[in-house]
Amino acid sequence: MIDTTTTPDLAAVKARQQATWASGDYHAVAARIQVTSEHLADSADLHAGWDVLDVAAGSGNTSIAAARLGTHVTGVDYVPSLLERGRERAKAEGFDIEFVEGDAEALPVADASFDAVISVFGSMFAPDHVKTAQEMLRACRPGGTIAVASWTPSGFIGQMFKTISKHVPPPAGVQPPPLWGTEEHLREIFGDGVVSLETEECIYTFRFTSAEELVDYFLTWYGPTHKAYAAASEPEELREDLIALVNAHDRLGTGAVAVPSTYLQAVARRR
Repeated sequence: MIDTTTTPDLAAVKARQQATWASGDYHAVAARIQVTSEHLADSADLHAGWDVLDVAAGSGNTSIAAARLGTHVTGVDYVPSLLERGRERAKAEGFDIEFVEGDAEALPVADASFDAVISVFGSMFAPDHVKTAQEMLRACRPGGTIAVASWTPSGFIGQMFKTISKHVPPPAGVQPPPLWGTEEHLREIFGDGVVSLETEECIYTFRFTSAEELVDYFLTWYGPTHKAYAAASEPEELREDLIALVNAHDRLGTGAVAVPSTYLQAVARRR
């Protein structure tokens, strides 16, 4: 259920989040998980010629995946450097994608102006889950498609955030992002704005030469871990806990690691 017992300063939370995602270089991580965006775009059955909105587009993974299917794409994100990377990628691949600076909780688009609204590991990080869902509904035409992919609470990335929270507590009253990775929460925040919602648990496997390499990669490039390491009172303890987490999830046990990371893919139809 949605917790209303604490009212956090969401504007301050959002400002910190924006600084977090602008740190490191999220594209270094995004480049490894492009396949998740391709999977969602195909599962959402995006039609050629549709107008598609990519919410929290980052450096353009999902925008480019949608453009490959012949759609007209607008990508919205609040980190200018990531948007610029998205423009560079789109140009290199020959896609005419419009990247716009904006907030997932106040999308700079007209009502009912898109045939599909999609997000991969993006919308889940907006602090106000209900407001973000309502904005996605507002942007989507009646009968249109809303599709999201979100890390699950019990999967590797969800557990990574849980591990981080033991060293750097999250803001009080803000719902954990991996809640988006549960069908129950999605049904709650989208409510009667959708007439159907189908979910599927999927797995992306992170592959590195060692647990240490995986952790150091995330500490360097992934904003949330990068900032947490800088803020932790005992940063090396955080690093060691993350290495232990990787080893616990590794399915190889040979030195090189293969870490299955569960995410929930959801495709809904707008009322």
